[in-house]
Amino acid sequence: MRTPSTVLTIHVQPKAKTTEVVGWHGDAVKIRVAAPPIGGAANAELVRFLAERLGIARDAVRVVSGATGRRKWVAIEGVEREHVIKLLELD
Repeated sequence: MRTPSTVLTIHVQPKAKTTEVVGWHGDAVKIRVAAPPIGGAANAELVRFLAERLGIARDAVRVVSGATGRRKWVAIEGVEREHVIKLLELD
């Protein structure tokens, strides 16, 4: 049996007061992160937040494209898309 995998398009707003899911931003999930976009800090905070929120290991979440921009594609291993949407309270 194949492990489910999800790729999400995420619009990141760095240097926020708190890390939180804002909602939809067009076809992307908008997430504010409480880290600056310097030295990968915002990406690390995004990965930490998603892993914690989804109840999975950090190494199951990775930025696969867009690491230096606000629009990112994030791969999430072991969780189906519908479940990710539910856990991020986007449904």
